[in-house]
Amino acid sequence: MRVLLIGANGYIGRFVADRLLADPAVQLTALGRGDDADVRFDLATGSPGALTRFLDAVHPGVVVNCAGATRGGARELTRHNTVAVATVCEALRRSGCGARLVQIGCGSEYGPSQPGSSTAEDAVPRPGGPYGVSKLAATELVLGSGLDAVVLRVFSPVGPGTPAGSPLGRLAEAMRRAMQSGDAELKLGGLGAQRDFVDVRDVARAVHAASLSAAQGVINIGSGRAVRLRDAAGILARVAGYGGVLNELDNPAGPHHAPTPHLAQAHAPSTPHPRATIGHPRPDPDHHHPNAGGTNPAAFPYPDGCGTWQQADVRTARDRLGWRPRINLEESLADIWMEAACRI
Repeated sequence: MRVLLIGANGYIGRFVADRLLADPAVQLTALGRGDDADVRFDLATGSPGALTRFLDAVHPGVVVNCAGATRGGARELTRHNTVAVATVCEALRRSGCGARLVQIGCGSEYGPSQPGSSTAEDAVPRPGGPYGVSKLAATELVLGSGLDAVVLRVFSPVGPGTPAGSPLGRLAEAMRRAMQSGDAELKLGGLGAQRDFVDVRDVARAVHAASLSAAQGVINIGSGRAVRLRDAAGILARVAGYGGVLNELDNPAGPHHAPTPHLAQAHAPSTPHPRATIGHPRPDPDHHHPNAGGTNPAAFPYPDGCGTWQQADVRTARDRLGWRPRINLEESLADIWMEAACRI
């Protein structure tokens, strides 16, 4: 089976490439913007006609699209996540290769959900930010293309290779710095969100299974279990061997409590103490005021526009792909920590 993989150098794409290369029945060709791609092509600026000519020359049986952007403004996200997918769909329609398309979507397409609920594929998507909107638009393009296609809506991928700027990557980096400097106390903000974390290697297994299957439409890929970020922080501290105290600086579930004298002293203007926040950094109006020491910062949002809760219903992946997650969160976090600990 000849597979064309788009975005092989990305976070998910690297593991998909490894998984496909491990299958002796797969002949893999990587297309991307980097110099190490088999074929250099920029989906955001390249024409469908040029991609069609390449498809007709290579004649893949499956096209897997892992390319896309997770950061940037609405224009950049639309270009890399929506326009790029429109190019792929149009090229496949024009081509005579008849390839199956496996598109990587994301849980952000659904937007916020009711705490305690599991989101199934028939939920009405209401993305809470430009990233989710750009990915949802791509999904709709794929579903309306008339192609043999499946969209895997991946929830919160974790594990080796987790970007340092992601919430869990930022958490690991904060812990590494605390251990390096001998801090017995790590102050964290924005830990109230609950997310469905799935290991990136399990995602790669799902992509492999989808490539071989005849399943179409949307399929959720997640663990099926929401985990609070503060619990993930506790697991990370355990696997890292961090013996200090984790102090959460915000209390999303209720009113702020007055800090203890120790905490107040730690935040005094004369002895500023860095704090780690897990969502997108944003200006803190109190941060530069002299009397900010006794206040707690507001909770920072998890940067996917999905509010406080997200949990996938993964029964469709089990029934149609024969897929289940295998790697638990502790192993994923241990791999994140291993990379953070080795960072200079």
